[in-house]
Amino acid sequence: MNIAKANGIELAWDSFGYADAETILLISGLGTQMIRWSEPFCTGLAARGYRVIRFDNRDAGRSTHFSASPAPDFGALATA
Repeated sequence: MNIAKANGIELAWDSFGYADAETILLISGLGTQMIRWSEPFCTGLAARGYRVIRFDNRDAGRSTHFSASPAPDFGALATA
């Protein structure tokens, strides 16, 4: 696992395959962790010649959590 730091936030991420290969970025939604994209799935894509990157969004997994902020109102977001 790697950590990218930007604007005071740390994002945890993993990479599979060769760095110079065509890249697939796997994005999990609604607070799920990067492990939602299983290692066998990622290594399978890498075996087909891709570089695969998965990451934890902020407030998920090993990325920065904003515990001092309230949880978002997903109902209001969906309505907007």
